[in-house]
Formats: sequence, C-alpha cells, structure tokens
Amino acid sequence: MENAMIDPVAIKALAAGLCMGLGAIGAGIGEGIVSAKALEGTARNPELGGKLFTNAIIFMAICESTAIYSLVVALIILFAL
Repeated sequence: MENAMIDPVAIKALAAGLCMGLGAIGAGIGEGIVSAKALEGTARNPELGGKLFTNAIIFMAICESTAIYSLVVALIILFAL
C-alpha cells in the first residue's frame, strides 16, 4: 500500500462548504421561526401588525448576519489559512 497524502486544498474546500452549509441552515431556520411567530402574533392581535412587522424585520436581519459571518469564516478558511 502506498502512503496516501491528504490534499490540504480539498480539506479547506470541505471545511468552507460545511461552514457555509451549517450557517445557511441556521439562518434559514431562524428566519422561518421569526416570520411564523410574527404572522401568528398579527393574526391574534391585528392592531399590533405594524410593530410586529418592524420587529420581525430587525430580528430577521440579525438572523441573516449569522449567514454573513459564516461566509466570512468560510472565506478566511479558503484564502487566509
């Protein structure tokens, strides 16, 4: 048997892909929960619809920042390490 070398570029690509995949899944689940609860709150109390919508947009932006952070980490893994 020959001694097989592990390709560092392939490991970087795998790590970056896992980083982005898990980050995107987390952000997607978070945004889905926020939007579901905002719609549920609006259905229960329509007078608060505007305030709930504003808060939901803010919380969705916070959830989306998680995906952006995972993109930054993936780019660091690919190009800086």
